[in-house]
Parts: sequence; structure tokens; C-alpha cells
Amino acid sequence: MDGNELKEDSWEVEGPENQNAQLSERELEILRLVATGLSNKEVASRLFLSVNTVKVHLRNIFAKIGAQSRTEATMYAVTQGWVTIPQAVVGTAEESPVEGGASAPVAPEMAPRVVITPPLPWAKRIALIVIVLGVALGLALTWPRSESAGTGQSCEFINSPDCKAPIATGASGSSWQTGAQMPTSRGRLALAAVSGKLYAIGGDTLTGVTGIVEVYDLRTNLWASASSKPLPVANIAAGVLGARIYVPGGCNASGTPTSVVEVYDSEQDQWSSAVAGLPAPVCAYALVEYQQKLYLFGGSNGRTYTSASYVYDPQADRWTAIMPLPTARGFAAAAVVGEAIYVVGGYDGLRDLAVCERYYPAADRWEACAPLAVGRGGLGLVASANKLYTIGGGWNGYLAFGERYNPDSDTWIAVDTPLTGQWRNLAATSVGVDIYAVGGWDGQSHLSVNLAYSPFPIKIFLPLQSGSGN
Repeated sequence: MDGNELKEDSWEVEGPENQNAQLSERELEILRLVATGLSNKEVASRLFLSVNTVKVHLRNIFAKIGAQSRTEATMYAVTQGWVTIPQAVVGTAEESPVEGGASAPVAPEMAPRVVITPPLPWAKRIALIVIVLGVALGLALTWPRSESAGTGQSCEFINSPDCKAPIATGASGSSWQTGAQMPTSRGRLALAAVSGKLYAIGGDTLTGVTGIVEVYDLRTNLWASASSKPLPVANIAAGVLGARIYVPGGCNASGTPTSVVEVYDSEQDQWSSAVAGLPAPVCAYALVEYQQKLYLFGGSNGRTYTSASYVYDPQADRWTAIMPLPTARGFAAAAVVGEAIYVVGGYDGLRDLAVCERYYPAADRWEACAPLAVGRGGLGLVASANKLYTIGGGWNGYLAFGERYNPDSDTWIAVDTPLTGQWRNLAATSVGVDIYAVGGWDGQSHLSVNLAYSPFPIKIFLPLQSGSGN
């Protein structure tokens, strides 16, 4: 895929189930031409369209079929019978002109007659063989693979050098900004924002699960160390109530969930566990603060992914069960817009989930919202300017775009991503309307990235002068 394929910041995503997506007649036409190796400009010329129109169609096609590249789209079209390699056989096909006089048959159900494709000259046969071999090789090198295959449970809750996947790289033309790198590379961590500082807590590192806490000052663009969390855990999230950061549960070094809740006082730089523990051990949950209470959804209890959900009242120091998640899952993310808590994406042990469900605390009620274009496990989810932004995710593969949700229209659109390739188990939060994401796992190593994005055209990481406002 060329550098401009996913560069635009807004295009409509269609279809909740990519594997069953139905392409329009125009999209099929464009996909067949792309499968012959034509560029966007050449496709536009053939169909008397603008290049931008072709790009929009391609984005819709990629979203519908779950492809991340032209190669994947081509191979998907071949497996569906939308495109075949020309050969001297009798078949049912509706011919569509492509370069070199070859035919690109449509799906059999659309074919009204039987045609015979004449044999190609040997020179063109050899050229086609080279193209097919090139596509096959590219697919073998880039097709997303499940990390859990052959590696057991270790890759589900703890990363290791055995958990291999395509490495993440910087996205061309990204509007995200880069800040000072986090001192300790890690994923499966928690991130909290308090008084103009980001607190990166715990997580999984090259040497194992850690309780380390590092603090990023937004004014100075510098990191500093803070008191480590007494109980090292990974697959966690953090909730902020006043100046206190709550970190419930998590998985210990062996991947076993805990019910311990530890609280960090950002003013005193001290940890305490003198609060009520969770009703049951859990890790890989989604957590969010709403009206000075903490809401925890799903996760893993060490045996299965659960739908159990709880609310924590700091005044009563008590966790209370609430209406369970409609879809049991772990590695989802939660954020608040208006009077609803959105729980998005996740992983069920087999596949990434595109599910979106919103919870209304006042009524203790769930309802479905429009699903993501593609499944995302281990994602970040942040609310900014009354919109939701997904960041990274993708357990069994990688994603080349983020998604933004508009609650008013109940729609998701694709947006810029700072990294392409696999990027999951990161941590994300917001300060005002600005979005921050740190760490994660890129398929081969833990990351120390520190990235920021604003929906508005301002510079985020420039240190402010003394006396300036936030």
C-alpha cells in the first residue's frame, strides 16, 4: 500500500462484520482493477473517476473486508471468487476489461453467460506467474498471525520474545506528536493524569512484571521516578479520584489475577492498600471514572473472560456488582461521553472484538452502539471533545488506522494512527482535549513511545514558559 492509502483523517466505515461484507458493484470493479496491479491513478483513468474518489472507495473496501494492504485485498478477492488468474479454461464469468486484454471475472452468481477466455501468449503467462508468486510471498511475510499459536497462555497475559508479530513503525504523515520517551519500555501498564502530569504504572517489561512508576511532566517534557507500586502487576488500568490513583487487581508475574486494590497518593508519593479489595480477582479489565466513582468491566478471572462489572464508591469504600457486560471479554477499554460509559473492543481468547456497548449508570442499563470497523483487542480508548478515539489494538494482527466515534450519529470513521503494524496493550488517557498514549507491545518488543494528539491544530509537547496556563 502506498504512503497515501490511509492518510486522510476521515472516511466512512461501513459494515459491522468484515468477513460477510457486501461490496457494491463499483467497489467490485475497482477491486478487480487493483488486483491487476494498477495504481490509483490508472484505476481512476480507466473508470473516469478522480484519484480521490478511488482512494475513498478503496478505504471502504479495506474496511469492509478487513484488509490492511492492496496485497491482502487482492488475495481476499481471489479467495472469494471475485478475481481469478486468466487461463485457458471454460467457466462462468462476466468479463471486465483489464490491462493486457485479460479478464477479471465477477462472482459466479452475477454471471449471465458462459465465456471462454483464450490462452495468453507465453510472455504474458510468465509475467502473470511472477506477479502471483510476488503476491504470495508478500502475503506470507505480512499476513497477520495470531500470537497465541504455538505459544500457549504466556502470550495472552505476559509478552515474551516468543510472541512474534509484525513490528510497528511510524505512520507516514501522522498528525501525532512525539514526546520524551518513557524511561522503561513496557506494555500492559496503567496511565493516569493528575495535575498536569502523567503517571505510568506497572506493566510488563523485558525482565518481567514490574511495579515501577514513572512520571511525565507535560510542562517540561521530562520523566522522573516515583515510588514503585508495592505489588507488581500487569494488564491493569488506573482510575483517578481527586489526587489519588486507584489500581485494582491485575496479573502477577505468573499471570494469576489478584483482587488487591492499591492506591497512590500523588501529593505524598505514597502507596496504600488500606481500601476494599475487589469482590473477585481480575485482570485485563476496562476501568473508568464517572461522577467520582470507579466502574470496572469484564477482564479475566484466570480461567475465562468474564462479564462481571462493578462500581466502587470511595465514600463507602465498597465495590458493588452492577449489570454485567452484555459481551464477556477482556482487554477492552472504557471512556465516558455525556451520561454513558462506552466499553469498546476487546479480546475473547480467540479473536479481536469490534463490539461497542454503552452503560448508563443512572439506570444500570446497557445498550448496543455501532461496532468498530475492525476488531481491536488491547486498545486504548479516550474521550475528547465529545468524541471517542480508539488507539492501537489488534491482537491477532495489526491495524493501519484508528477510529473516531460520534455519539450523535452513532458512527465510527477512520482516523490517523501514529504507528502502523501491531501496537497493543498500550495505555492512554487525556488531559483536556489532548490525547496521550504510552508504551505497548509491537509484536516483538516492549515500547517506550510517548505520543500525543489534539483534535485541534496546536502543538502539544513544547514546554510552556513559567507562569503560563495549562
